[in-house]
Amino acid sequence: MTLDIDTFSNVSGGFSFFKALGHPLAAPRIRAVLDRLAGPVAIYDPHGHAAAFAALYDIAQLDCAGIYVQDLGAVGKSVLGHEAQPVTALPGGIGTVLVLAFDAQRMIDTVRHLVPEGAQIVSLDAGRLDDDMLTNPKRYLDPINFATNFAFFRDAGGCHTRLVTINYWGGYGASNTTLWLCLLDTDGAAIAQWSQPAPAANGSIEIDSREVRARFKLGEFTGQLFIHVVNGAGHDVVKYALDTYGDDETVLSCTHDANAWPSDLYAGLPAPDDGERVVLWVQNSHPCPIPAGAVGLNPMGRDGEVAWLKHEIPPFGTYALDIAALLPALRWPAQIEIRAGKHFVRPRYEVTTKSGRTRISHPNVERRDLAPDAGIPGLSRHLGKGYLLPAPILPIGRYATSVLPTPMSTAQQSLPVAAIVYDRDGGEVARHAFGNLGRGHASLLDIDTLLAAPHTLPGGYGHVELVYDFADGGDADGWLHGLFRYRERATGHGADTSFGAHIFNAALTYRNEPQSYSGPAPGLSTRLF
Repeated sequence: MTLDIDTFSNVSGGFSFFKALGHPLAAPRIRAVLDRLAGPVAIYDPHGHAAAFAALYDIAQLDCAGIYVQDLGAVGKSVLGHEAQPVTALPGGIGTVLVLAFDAQRMIDTVRHLVPEGAQIVSLDAGRLDDDMLTNPKRYLDPINFATNFAFFRDAGGCHTRLVTINYWGGYGASNTTLWLCLLDTDGAAIAQWSQPAPAANGSIEIDSREVRARFKLGEFTGQLFIHVVNGAGHDVVKYALDTYGDDETVLSCTHDANAWPSDLYAGLPAPDDGERVVLWVQNSHPCPIPAGAVGLNPMGRDGEVAWLKHEIPPFGTYALDIAALLPALRWPAQIEIRAGKHFVRPRYEVTTKSGRTRISHPNVERRDLAPDAGIPGLSRHLGKGYLLPAPILPIGRYATSVLPTPMSTAQQSLPVAAIVYDRDGGEVARHAFGNLGRGHASLLDIDTLLAAPHTLPGGYGHVELVYDFADGGDADGWLHGLFRYRERATGHGADTSFGAHIFNAALTYRNEPQSYSGPAPGLSTRLF
């Protein structure tokens, strides 16, 4: 079951209404507002937020006297089982008008004369964060007020986590920036809350689970860290790197931020190899439970074979989902589609090998808003390879590298892809045509095999690029992704990373590429942290 909330638009960016409802500090305030409403309750929904509000909060407890709207175009539509009525039709005999809006005073003033005598008027402003938690108190739903994110955070069984980022908001001119942090345990309970000032512009920020555990005198925990940046500027997204490390060398890996917008679908989750255990960390991003049967997994390309998780996850709770419990027969290099239903931000998965070594990584957002683009095959006339997805080839004497193209939109029924290997000086040394792959493919490219005679890799390292290759036909939508797996030959320790293609370093633009975080295309350079 997918939550009826808007989280992100690839045109306009993230939506802050659901973040305002789901903030760990705001959630108990909003519940308290609902608990004290005198009935019957007329719900005034001037902005069309009723469905999203009801998705996150149980309003069945309310003696609802109807849904009332401002927009005549919404009159007569079914909203939460009621036929929407104009706000001018507010009935007599009600106890409360609940205004589903923040910064609601002006809207209240325009309808106050319509409210029956004796009825109270309550808005979501009663559940606001305090002004000292806001970058722009004058506009509550300004996205910069909700520069927030979640991070997998654990200190248990000899395993530790470390979140690292920088004060890039200071680079955009922000001052007096602080981080408000809330540690949520497996059951979703807040077990620690604190604020800390950000360093000078572009200074490093590090939050280590061992230090947090010692500071607050906590026992072992596995859950998530909620991060809220206050007094930011320029960027309403909290980006970070996340290290996992252990008391010995068997636990060591790094992944990156979770994306702050829960998605309906994620993809690129690898099936376990022989002898491996793969756990998907399902971490609820909302103040409402994830119902049993709301989250599912299926082999990529096999939509009719969804296996559903029959377990409820509490608000902000964490659940370790063993992939084999739902898909016992599936093996690497098969890949898995996650039916997330907008219940959680981009999750982590953790691989434990038969030798006991562990690594952590993440799947990616699978888009539903794309269609095949007939213009992409012709880009080569102006942009050469056009969309390309680069990844390092680590020194081949020490590391093995493999590449798996991963479907990442529902439009991708085929993947016309090739891989090109370059040496350390940028010279092409080998090329592999995957052909026009099907959506459910399991075609893994082993770089060792590709570099067998007569190919060599001068210098012993370089990089590989996934590019579109239409020699065998196929369609493209510009959302080309891949999973890159690395293995240290001596120890067997591994690392996974996955990401998507872009057009890089071009003066010409196509569909908002080359992307820029700080303005319109072209983004002629990419700054990586």
